Amino acid sequence: MSVRIEKTGPVWTVIHSRPQARNAMDPESADALQSAFLEFDRDERASVAVFWGEGGAFCAGWDLKLAASLEGENPLAELDMKEGGGEVPRGPMGPSRLELSKPVIAAVAGPAVAGGMELALWCDFRVMEESAYFGVYCRRWGVPLIDGGTVRLPRLVGQGRALEIILTGRKVPSEEAARIGLCEYVVADGGARQKAEELAHQIAEFPQLCVRTDRRSVLGQHGLAVREALELEWKNGQQALAENGLEGAARFADGLGRHGDFSKIR
Repeated sequence: MSVRIEKTGPVWTVIHSRPQARNAMDPESADALQSAFLEFDRDERASVAVFWGEGGAFCAGWDLKLAASLEGENPLAELDMKEGGGEVPRGPMGPSRLELSKPVIAAVAGPAVAGGMELALWCDFRVMEESAYFGVYCRRWGVPLIDGGTVRLPRLVGQGRALEIILTGRKVPSEEAARIGLCEYVVADGGARQKAEELAHQIAEFPQLCVRTDRRSVLGQHGLAVREALELEWKNGQQALAENGLEGAARFADGLGRHGDFSKIR
């Protein structure tokens, strides 16, 4: 199997392992990743996922050897997104079209290029190793971004910078990625998974209704006017405040969690 899940309490690490192909994506892996993340989202015991590519590469993109073998007018017809809604099929890269209710952290080592970059952008945030890098390397082969790259990259770094990265197809090293908001942490080589799992466990310790409510409001406000976004935030937040927040405020009033100490909040 090219995909497996390793679980430590509420943190699930989803591992893509095709090291012989630098974790380039084939249909079997794409199906398995889609299933793994859907299982994570459904399981009430799971709170945060880490997405990691085994063998020193996050993902080298769509398997171009496979792409070269495709024929016909529409060789990817089974992946078409129908206009007007309906069930959304998986993307060529697997889970890139999923809208999960729980956070996913990308642990990026080595290349995360072309479709691999799109998978990293799909995650909530990214931990990169010093030698890791992004890039629209499919530019040189005439393969477009079809798994969210043209949507998510501008939302993270702005339209002008996104267009420069997309159109030139150049390498974006980890230091630059952190500087422009394309990743949130840079760690020593070999440390991305450990750091991402540490962050995942920190997030998993918090009351999860509140975590998911705030996350949903951040993701849902794109394209809304300020007033509409504020209304969405209030609508999302009322239930979490009633079910978690008031109890938490009472615990704070009793002396817990002062001066940034989270060690006894559970």
